[in-house]
Amino acid sequence: MDLLFPTLYGLGIAAATLTALWRGWQRLRFYLHMLQLETYKPPRFWSWLLSRGRDQVLRVSHLLGLLLIAAAALHRYGAVAAAFLWAIAFASSRHYLGFQIKKPIAFTPRMKRLAAATVGCAAVPVVAGSVLAFSTTPLQGAAGYLLGWLVADLLAPLWVLLAAYITAPYERGIQEGFKRQARSTLHQRTDLQVIAVTGSYGKTSVKFIVAEILRQRANVLATPGSYNTPMGICLVVNEQLKPEHQMLILEMGMRYRGDIRELCGIASPDLGIVTSVGPAHLETMGSIEAIAAEKGDLLAGLKPGGIAVLNADDPHVDEMAARAPGKVWRVSAGATLNADILARDITYGPEGVAFIVRDDTGAEHPFRSQLLGQHNVLNILLGVAVGRHYGLRLRQIAHAVARIEPIEHRLQLRRQGTYTIIDDAFNANPVGARHALDVLGAFTGGKRVIVTPGMVELGARQEEENRIFGEYMAGKVDLALLIGAEQTRPIQEGLRRKNFPEDRLLVYPSFADARAYLDSHLKAGDTVLFENDLPDTYNARS
Repeated sequence: MDLLFPTLYGLGIAAATLTALWRGWQRLRFYLHMLQLETYKPPRFWSWLLSRGRDQVLRVSHLLGLLLIAAAALHRYGAVAAAFLWAIAFASSRHYLGFQIKKPIAFTPRMKRLAAATVGCAAVPVVAGSVLAFSTTPLQGAAGYLLGWLVADLLAPLWVLLAAYITAPYERGIQEGFKRQARSTLHQRTDLQVIAVTGSYGKTSVKFIVAEILRQRANVLATPGSYNTPMGICLVVNEQLKPEHQMLILEMGMRYRGDIRELCGIASPDLGIVTSVGPAHLETMGSIEAIAAEKGDLLAGLKPGGIAVLNADDPHVDEMAARAPGKVWRVSAGATLNADILARDITYGPEGVAFIVRDDTGAEHPFRSQLLGQHNVLNILLGVAVGRHYGLRLRQIAHAVARIEPIEHRLQLRRQGTYTIIDDAFNANPVGARHALDVLGAFTGGKRVIVTPGMVELGARQEEENRIFGEYMAGKVDLALLIGAEQTRPIQEGLRRKNFPEDRLLVYPSFADARAYLDSHLKAGDTVLFENDLPDTYNARS
C-alpha cells in the first residue's frame, strides 16, 4: 500500500502537469492573438477584454479546479484523485481552438519575443507551486502545485498584458529604428514621387486605381492590401522599394488622433488624396469633426507646394482645400459642377459602371469599369485627377480603368455554386453599405439576399446608423440573414419599421450557420451580398 500511493500520486501529477501545459498554452496563445489583432496596443487589448472578452476569463474549469485543490488538501488519496480529475477538467481547449479566426496568428519576431515574455510571467505562479510541492507535505504540496497552475491559467490575459508592457520599451526602440531607416531611404530618393491616400472609405480602392493609371508612364510601387500603419509602410519602404521605382503610393489609415501626422512624419507625400469623411472610428475619435481634422492632417503633412486631390462631393473633404500647400484638384460625380474632374451620364449594374468624364481642359471621354457601384465613380475620378496631374490624357486613363478588377472583399463579384455572391466583407461604414445595397438592388434575376452582422465602431451613432441601414435594406432585399441577435437588433428594428416580412428575416449566431442555410436554399439566379465581416476581436466571444 505504501508503494501504491507514490506511484498513483506521481502518475496523477504527471497527467495534471501535461494537461495544464497544453491548456495553458492554448489560453495564452488565444490572448496573444487578440493582442496582435489589436495591433499590440495594451489599452486597446484591455478595452477589448472589458467589452468583448470578459466571458473568456473565468471558465467553469477554474471553479472545478478550486474544488479539486480543496480535495487535495484533505487526504492523500484525495490529492491523487484531484490530480487525475484535474487532467479531465482542464483537458479541453475546444473553447479556444473552436473560434473560426479569419486572420490567423502570425509568429513574427515580435510575437515570438512577446510569447516568450508571456510564458515567463505565467511561469511565476507555477514555479511557486512547485516549490511548495517539494518543500512541504504531499497534501500541502499537491494543493499548492495545482493552485500555481490554476493561477497561471486563470490570469492568462494579465500575463499577456504584463508582457506587452515589459517588452514595450524594446519594441519601441526597434520601431524607431525601422522609421529612421524608412525616413532616410525616402530622404535620399529625391527622384521619387510619393502619393498618399486616406479617407474613411474607398482609400484601398483608390490606391489600386491610381497605381494602375500611373503604371502607363512610370514604375510604380503601391503598398499591398491594407498596409496602412507605420510599420506596414516602413516594411514596404525598407524591403520593397527599389532604385527603379519612380512612384510610391501609400495608403494611410487612422484610428486615433495623431495617426496621420505620424505616417506623414515617415513619408512626407508630394501628392495627397482624401476620399471621404464618415462615421467610421467614431468610437475612438468622438466626432465627425475630429475625423475630418485628422484626415485633413494629410494635407498639412504634404511637402511644400504639395498637390491635393479632393472629393468635392463630400463637404468635409471639400473644406480641406484651405489646408493644401499647393494646387488643389476637386472631383465630382455630378453634385459639384465647377469641379476640375466631373462625371456625367452615369449608369451602373451587375456588369459595372459606365459614364462620361470631363477633365480640367473641358475634354470628354467615355469610361467603363468592372467595378460595381456608383461610389466607385468617385474613386475612379480621384485616379483621373492624379493621372491628369502627371500628364496623362483621358483616353490613356480610360484604357487603364477598363483593366482594373474589383479588389478582393470589396464589392467583388463571384460565383458560388448556382448563385452569385457580391463580396463586400471588408466594408464597414454606412455610406459604403448603402452603396452595396444599391448594387444588390440592380440584380433582378432571382432572390436578393443580404448576410451581415451590421456595423461597429460608430460610437454613439452605432445603433441609429444600423437602424437606418435596416430601413434602407428593406427596399433592396428579398431575404435578410443577420449575424448575432443582439448585435443586429437595431437592423431588425429598422426592417420591421418598413414592414419587412418576418419570415424573410433570419438571425444566426455565425456566418458559418448562415452559409449552411444559403447552400441548401438558394437557387440559380439568386444573388447574395456579404456586407461586413466583423474583425476577429468581435467574433472572439463566448
